[in-house]
Amino acid sequence: MLNPYKALLGLLPESPLQVGDVLSTSNGVAMIEVPGGGQVTARGEATVGLRVFFRDGVIEGQAPDLTYVEVEI
Repeated sequence: MLNPYKALLGLLPESPLQVGDVLSTSNGVAMIEVPGGGQVTARGEATVGLRVFFRDGVIEGQAPDLTYVEVEI
């Protein structure tokens, strides 16, 4: 039997994995600067100055420190 709720969730896109640089941390919450210049907060352990991956407000891990390149199509 098909579960309508699960079918609806299957239509929704997953949250994107984002990357940013840690500006500050306080009580397990980090302020992260994203490549476009905006700032977001995310929960998790991080060190100031490192680049991290985050999704849905949670830090998932350290990201490699590569040069960011944006290509407009």
